Amino acid sequence: MPNIKSTKKRVLTNAKKEKMNTLVTSRMKTSIKKVEKAVALGNKEDAKEQLREANKNIDKALNSGVIHKNKAARTKARLTKMENKME
Repeated sequence: MPNIKSTKKRVLTNAKKEKMNTLVTSRMKTSIKKVEKAVALGNKEDAKEQLREANKNIDKALNSGVIHKNKAARTKARLTKMENKME
């Protein structure tokens, strides 16, 4: 543990930020997996609903600075393409 007061504060705030970033990332990854699973099962309506949720979570991750804007665009495009290929 550091001795300087400001460094002690930084350790605490970094821990809080890490926890939030992990939460946002985990939520995003889970929603992506749900879309992929719905597409694999061939459930068009569920896939559409899960895609909407995944896009929302990807945007939250992007706005909080957890992922890069190009990764967000690439992931959303890939998921949309998967959902559109469904018959």
